[in-house]
Amino acid sequence: LVQLVESGGGSVQAGGSLRLSCEASGYFYSSYSMAWFRQGPGKEREGVAAIDSDGDISYAESVKERFTVSQDNSKKTLYLQMNSLKPEDTAIYYCALRFGIPGEALDREYYNHWGQGTQVTVAS
Repeated sequence: LVQLVESGGGSVQAGGSLRLSCEASGYFYSSYSMAWFRQGPGKEREGVAAIDSDGDISYAESVKERFTVSQDNSKKTLYLQMNSLKPEDTAIYYCALRFGIPGEALDREYYNHWGQGTQVTVAS
């Protein structure tokens, strides 16, 4: 049993910054992928950034050079530092987790543990 809880969302003006956090609790395996996804109004859920137990990091092209994904020392807290925010970044941001051999880092079908999401709103 694993629980994921996101926090840190809010409303900012274009060009602003936010840092999202995802706290994981429960049993944790040594092999995993953790990721941030987002779903904007009228859009499908899409992968934003991911990090896995092999140390590989992936970003969507739309957020490269603006967003940074990281973990704390326990590897049970996932962060997403979001800089230079744009209105198109407006979405509910979800934390996702899958245990096992890392792969399909930004594919939503790969993940089987999800948080409830945190709203990010960027005003133009």
